[in-house]
Amino acid sequence: MARNLVRFDPFAEVNALQKEFFENGFLSPVRGSKLPTTDVYTEDDKQLTVEAHLPNFGEKDISVDVDQGALVIQAEKHEREEDKKKKYVVRESSSSFYRRIMLPEQADDSHISAQFADGVLKVVVPFRELPAPKKIAISAGAGSSSDKKAL
Repeated sequence: MARNLVRFDPFAEVNALQKEFFENGFLSPVRGSKLPTTDVYTEDDKQLTVEAHLPNFGEKDISVDVDQGALVIQAEKHEREEDKKKKYVVRESSSSFYRRIMLPEQADDSHISAQFADGVLKVVVPFRELPAPKKIAISAGAGSSSDKKAL
C-alpha cells in the first residue's frame, strides 16, 4: 500500500507553469535569438559608462536622451521590401531596443557623450564633484543635564 503514495510537492504547479512559459510557450520564439547585451559600469568613480551592443542597427536608428534623471537608449529599425513578381504585396520587418538607466545624483548630464562604432554604442556620463557634507556644531541648550546640580 505504501508504494501507491505520491509525495506532495507544493511547488509542482509553479514549476510546471514556469516550464510551459519559458520553454514551450510565450518566450519560445525568443529563445533562438540573442538579445542585445548592455554593460553598465563605473570607471575610477569619475564616470558611468554604458555600452549597448547593437550590431543590427545603424547610427541613424539610435537615439540617446536624458529624461527625468534617467538615461534612455532607444533603437528602432524598419525594413520594407516590395516585389511585384512575388505573390505578396509588401514584406516588412522591424526590430527595436530600449533601455532606461537611472543616473546617480552626481551625474553631470550636461556633458554626456555618445559614440557608435562597430555595432557598439558607448555612452559616457561624467560625474561632477558633490559638495562635502556640512558639519553642524552642537551646543548645549538651556536645561541640559550638565547644568543641573546633583542632589
